Amino acid sequence: IAAVVAGALSMAAGEYVSVSTQRDTEKAVVAKERRLIAEDPEKEFQGLVENYIEKGLTRATATLVAQEYSAHDPVEAHVQAHYGLSSEEFTSPWAAAFSSAVSFTVGALVPLLAILLFSGPWKIQATFVMVMVALALVGWLSAWRGEAPRLRAVIRVMVGGALAMIITGGVGHFLGVVV
Repeated sequence: IAAVVAGALSMAAGEYVSVSTQRDTEKAVVAKERRLIAEDPEKEFQGLVENYIEKGLTRATATLVAQEYSAHDPVEAHVQAHYGLSSEEFTSPWAAAFSSAVSFTVGALVPLLAILLFSGPWKIQATFVMVMVALALVGWLSAWRGEAPRLRAVIRVMVGGALAMIITGGVGHFLGVVV
């Protein structure tokens, strides 16, 4: 249980730091675009037109699109076209941290239950099997929900999970940790 709490808090802290950095970068990009537009609006407008031309529009259409998007909010038009970001909505490090902590905790329940339910010489094997079944189910459900190939997702999740468990067990064995 302590490992689950430690893992959840570690994941949450890592996610918070990572997403905070991403959010800082997003804000810096918006500030940069705002500054560039203020310094030379015509040059930036032409850059926006060129961006749309690179995406396959004719110059006339690209100019019209750039004019219409820029009329409402030129900073938003540039940030969206160049970076695929919003100038108003940024990622939330707190939401990411909470989501990561909850996801870790839910994912840890299967091995935790297996370790608590099984004893003796079959504890590790039972835990491995229960986790593999849970991973197969999660892989299948996520692929089904995303309308992606299910078998590929199941294999990828199961192989990744099996490798993680085997490597972790090997490190524990090498360090003399007994479960």
